[in-house]
Amino acid sequence: MDAHNYSDPIPFLGGIPMTLTPAKTLQSSLARTIVQRTRGRTHGPITRLMSPSDFGEILKPFVFLDLFDHEGAPFDGPLHPHSGIATLTYVAEGTISFIDPDNVRGTLSAGGVEWMQAGRGMWHGGGLEKAGRTRGFQLWIALPPELESGPAESIYQAREEVQQEGPARVLLGSYGSASSAIVSPSPINYFAIRLKAGERWRYKPPMGHTVLWTAVASGTVSVPDELRSGDLAAFESSSEAVEFEARTDAEFVLGSAVPHKYDLVLGSHSVHTSPAALRDAQENLSAIRSRLVQEGRL
Repeated sequence: MDAHNYSDPIPFLGGIPMTLTPAKTLQSSLARTIVQRTRGRTHGPITRLMSPSDFGEILKPFVFLDLFDHEGAPFDGPLHPHSGIATLTYVAEGTISFIDPDNVRGTLSAGGVEWMQAGRGMWHGGGLEKAGRTRGFQLWIALPPELESGPAESIYQAREEVQQEGPARVLLGSYGSASSAIVSPSPINYFAIRLKAGERWRYKPPMGHTVLWTAVASGTVSVPDELRSGDLAAFESSSEAVEFEARTDAEFVLGSAVPHKYDLVLGSHSVHTSPAALRDAQENLSAIRSRLVQEGRL
């Protein structure tokens, strides 16, 4: 499943109006400061927390983040294109279905991960496998020039294939003795964390990971500013640690990375580093579309 099957009515490029709230000024001298926070823009079951016109520009290589929370009947979403980016879909609750570029179909249950590296272009699809509630995050990551025009790949990991260190499930990168089998396109860590009320967790990012953000799926945490379900917070650019304390049982994701030093050149369902790379990918996507039409898949 691609969370954008839910969110097609939300523009990809149009500068979604966000509420960017300055962080509180009363901070502990030892705390890494939150510089911006938002609750995004909600359309149906999707909340767009990050896009290239706002947080994606200051947090790149992280360029889109959707929080999805759907309850209802199962459905199949249409095939759709991507290029120049990678997406990582994490299922916190429920079950999603997927259709990969080779028309292979499957499902992922809670705790599972779908990784799609679009490269020069690919089409894929998916939906909801079962009725009921389905929650999770879909993250878009900008690719560097050596990968944005490369081959496409898809990887699907069941819950038991995702390694864990303490409360952190390692969706991408590494933490302690746990690491992801997915080869990251650049130096990136991306974790899903669950804390019980009163528990604390401290994250010290690797050298060079000056980009850092978190988004809360449920509950309330203190960093020391209070963040609650639906909040996304961007931390100041530094290499300092951040400590989370759960005020209630809480679920959140966290991303850190070496900054993406390239421009974000945008097309529908695409992010590239240059107009030339975008044009080349759009031509490739059109060729793939023609083949899919001939095969009766579109």
